[in-house]
Amino acid sequence: MGKLTGRVAIVTGGAWGIGGATCRRLAAEGAKVLVADVDDAAAASNVERITEAGGVARAFHADVRIHDDIRAMVSEATGAWGRLDILVNNAFSPTASSSAAARSSNAIDTTEEDWDAGIALLIKPIFLGAKYAVPVMRETGGGSIVNMASVHGLAYAPGWLVYETGKTAVIGITRQLATEYGPDGIRVNAINPGHIVTEKIQASLWDDDPGGLDFMGAQYPLRKTGVPDDIANAVAFLCSDDASFITGHDLTVDGGLTIQIQENLAGRIGDFVRAHPDTQIPSL
Repeated sequence: MGKLTGRVAIVTGGAWGIGGATCRRLAAEGAKVLVADVDDAAAASNVERITEAGGVARAFHADVRIHDDIRAMVSEATGAWGRLDILVNNAFSPTASSSAAARSSNAIDTTEEDWDAGIALLIKPIFLGAKYAVPVMRETGGGSIVNMASVHGLAYAPGWLVYETGKTAVIGITRQLATEYGPDGIRVNAINPGHIVTEKIQASLWDDDPGGLDFMGAQYPLRKTGVPDDIANAVAFLCSDDASFITGHDLTVDGGLTIQIQENLAGRIGDFVRAHPDTQIPSL
């Protein structure tokens, strides 16, 4: 019997990447999982993988930018399985070129429209998810909400104004929700991933530049970047009874990236460049 047997989970952006791996991990622990995504074909494929492995899942089309979709998503899970215990607010890809939040810009060059769209995409779904998930979680004595933040909510770089502002706010809303709904038995936590090589990131960045991925890995104390299962495992832990006394916490899962003294990091980058003179260094 898995640690989440008998529980019902929703994972937004559950078709692929971190969300896809999270759906499979929660299902492997016994949860019934609603795979919510706008990519219907990929969501259906992930459901097939889960069911073939003996899990229980169903796909649901939900655009987290749309209020009615989030309300319907929660209703779908509770209608199908009678309860809701876990909500993972994952849906957002910083590599999606159509997303205003992903565009590299600064306070001078960012348009008001891109600011509004990006912040709404990063924060509003978490507010709406809580708005509809909390009442049904209360009915069964509590639950767990996990919000996907980022190391970009802890450390900052030029050109990431909207994304980094939004991810910092994810940490803040996590703490507020944890304070607000702790008395209802609802725990709310966040995860700060480092560089996670999802299927799409691998295809768009690293298939043609494996040396660039090696360079990225060399910047981490563990000398490697992450994979979606690394984050899925952290989500499963936070949703389980093993984390029953943890709330309002942002768990950093980054291979040690954000703990480093910068002089040491700069030296390692120089060593890598000298040892790999032909490598195209990615501008990330």
